[in-house]
Amino acid sequence: MTSFDPVARTRLHLAMAEALNPALKALISSNPDALAQAQAVAERAAHAPLTPLSGLTVSLKDNIDTAGWTTTMGSAFFRDHVPVADAPVTTRLRAAGAVIIGKANLHEFAFGGTTQNPHHGLGGNPWNADAIPGGSSGGSGSSVAARMCDISLGTDTGGSIRIPAALNGVAGLRPTHGCVPNTGCFPVSAAYDTIGPLARTVAEVAWAHEAIAGLAPGDDCCEDRPVESWAHAYTRGVRGLRVGVPAHWCFGDIETDVERLVRAAIADLRAMGVEVVEIELPGVEQAQAHLMPMVHADAAQVHARRLAEQPEVFGADVLDRMRHGQAVTGPQYAASMRFKERWLRVLDDVFRQVDVVLTPTCPVTAPLRTDTARMLETTRKISRFTYAWAMAGTPALSVPCGHAANGLPVGIQLIAPRWHDARVLALGAHYQSATAHHLSVPPMVRDAMARLCP
Repeated sequence: MTSFDPVARTRLHLAMAEALNPALKALISSNPDALAQAQAVAERAAHAPLTPLSGLTVSLKDNIDTAGWTTTMGSAFFRDHVPVADAPVTTRLRAAGAVIIGKANLHEFAFGGTTQNPHHGLGGNPWNADAIPGGSSGGSGSSVAARMCDISLGTDTGGSIRIPAALNGVAGLRPTHGCVPNTGCFPVSAAYDTIGPLARTVAEVAWAHEAIAGLAPGDDCCEDRPVESWAHAYTRGVRGLRVGVPAHWCFGDIETDVERLVRAAIADLRAMGVEVVEIELPGVEQAQAHLMPMVHADAAQVHARRLAEQPEVFGADVLDRMRHGQAVTGPQYAASMRFKERWLRVLDDVFRQVDVVLTPTCPVTAPLRTDTARMLETTRKISRFTYAWAMAGTPALSVPCGHAANGLPVGIQLIAPRWHDARVLALGAHYQSATAHHLSVPPMVRDAMARLCP
């Protein structure tokens, strides 16, 4: 679909959702006004300049407020909750000409990595409907990969944008913490939560990021700093950019196919003129063990009343994490904060040596939900490479880099210093210009599109 026709585009994506959502449970709800919104965008385009997002369809993770339309947090507690106002990011997308098409499924309360949601459906992966889509923004990743929408907004506390991006074969950005307002988004841990976009191309991720970023009145986390243009960064090219790979950490305990594809991506970057060097990250192996208790304790505080009055309404795995959070002591939390201070100093030194750090996004491909033992084993590992950057508040972008022998996608993660989101977006976009991994279409999606567009 090359001509500008937001109504036809929206109609196709709604049809894709109707065809594939029963198997994937990517969306909790669809927007009954989506076609009317698309028509309004078309009419506005007749007398106003187009924006990069004009007529593109967007799903929103269902912990982001939409006025007059249920926002469930993926929970039973909020099944019928209808916000009175849009979140600032929702308002900004509408103003940019995007069509909000649906609310994406998520791990309950955005507090888990599988999107096996007992209240709103067990999320599936478009590359294999029996595989998990990751989480907690699993519906965001799968709705984009399944062509139910062009872009989705997810949230990321410890990896919840980047993991679904990698497992579903799309791009996803965790922005610098404080770059995007969190008002109107239900929290897990305010100190680490951030909203960010997923899309099939890094360019679409970048356009969405620039549309939603920036200070919002009354927002407690957002900082008043200009957002660097990713397009300007792109024009500078990548030749001579210095990328550090912590090889000892990256390649110590990952699936063979993941290592093969990540090393191939590194070779591609070298061929593009990027200087790749090996680096050390002292203490990185401890970052996840220190961030998880802080996040769990923060989440338990958010849900203190519900835990006291109606614990049985939580899903079993989420309740278990909440109980772990309640057990975190003050000295434990303080020790983790001291580790964070040391870790930030390590990164200050690292980013004096290199412009970008590269890792796998996940050490594994998406486990099958039918293989319960392997799913439990691999989901413990799945966020191994994402927590360290969430703790630091740095921008981190996942970009697809190919498919394993089992047909499931693999991603690389690009990390830059705080407030240098444009740097990873530009590098990711150049990588996509030199490769074709992002053009792959899941077989079930190709079949559905063939039926709908004969």
